[in-house]
Amino acid sequence: MTLALLFPGQGSQAVGMGAALADAFASAREVFAEVDQALGQDLSGLMRNGPEDQLTLTENAQPALMAVSLAVMRVLDREFDVSVALAAFVAGHSLGEYSALAAAGALSIADTARLLKLRGQAMQRAVPVGQGAMASLIGPKTDLALAEEAAAAGAEIGTCVVANDNNNGNVVISGDKAAVDRAIEKAKELGARAIPLNVSAPFHCPLMQAAADEMAAALASARLIAPSVPVVANVTARPETDADTIRRLLIEQVTGRVRWRESMEWMATDGGVTRFVEIGSGKVLTGMARRIAPDADSLALNSPEDIEAFAQAVTSGG
Repeated sequence: MTLALLFPGQGSQAVGMGAALADAFASAREVFAEVDQALGQDLSGLMRNGPEDQLTLTENAQPALMAVSLAVMRVLDREFDVSVALAAFVAGHSLGEYSALAAAGALSIADTARLLKLRGQAMQRAVPVGQGAMASLIGPKTDLALAEEAAAAGAEIGTCVVANDNNNGNVVISGDKAAVDRAIEKAKELGARAIPLNVSAPFHCPLMQAAADEMAAALASARLIAPSVPVVANVTARPETDADTIRRLLIEQVTGRVRWRESMEWMATDGGVTRFVEIGSGKVLTGMARRIAPDADSLALNSPEDIEAFAQAVTSGG
């Protein structure tokens, strides 16, 4: 099978994430300790014990999700001799792109943790709480064209764009609150359901430009090298290996659309991927993979049992 590794984004966090990994494997504990040391905080304790409202804060959720994903990768490599080189591609949803890059050796875990902490803080600072909004447009009639038409209606009174093209049936819009509210009404007229999202800022829209500027400065001084496995970038929906290009795309990603549906479609067709494996907390990307590429095998590695079963299947040629 041709394999792609997928790394989850914000929304997949949950109190208790990573605890079973840490209890079972010293190599997972090492990753959590590296992240705690890099950030100067007991993030692993927050992940294990909560409280949920603190874990959900963008500046904590982003490095926490990365930490669990990289702990899974460390366990696969150290305990089962299954490395990232097994994959034809890696890809991550929004912040998950940083996890994918770290997994492919383009960034160190410590630098990734610090970059994601800053990314979360910068996104929160960019727009005062309450001024921005995001909404998920869902249902069988929902696709990118419908979402763009709804966003255009909102854009008549403010900033409103498609932020995440997740899959047909799930597209997210983002922007000024009043503009998003108008887009929600338009989406309902067009036959979609619209659910306002409980987020602290309007991610992946032009209102995040101040955050993009902060990330540009941080990434300019970060050590980022070519990944060992091509990373399918959110902004281009195509595999990237050039370090300077990846650095630029990470900056553009803050204000740009997450082209997840296109990324998955490319991997399943042009990339020849026949198995998608979600690495880390939750199963959100696994569900998307099954909708976008139903002919491919899709699974999530969350627990020690998941990891061991996957490693045994890989080593036996399954």
